[in-house]
Amino acid sequence: MPKDAIPPGTLHLLILRTLARDGEQHGFEIAESIERLSSNVLTVEEGSLYPALQRLLANGWVTAEWGTTGGNRRARYYQLTRAGRKQLDVEETQFLRITDAIVRVLQAG
Repeated sequence: MPKDAIPPGTLHLLILRTLARDGEQHGFEIAESIERLSSNVLTVEEGSLYPALQRLLANGWVTAEWGTTGGNRRARYYQLTRAGRKQLDVEETQFLRITDAIVRVLQAG
């Protein structure tokens, strides 16, 4: 099955949800989790992931600290902030409202 790009406007939502569910993670773990939980349908490109994480940091929705991975590599670990949890709620509500509307249109006779 081919992998698909993440739909525009949803990467922040997926990152925030991943951190809310799994706790502190580095970038590769976040991407891996999204891909795994989507049954490998979604792919997170490195060129999209790290700029998105920088935007989340700039907005105060995540914090980051340098640490060491299990493979003894240096990595930046991201954690959701209180403001990030609020933003996650906003983005999930908006996403569900929009997808529900799309489904209604698709199912209309």
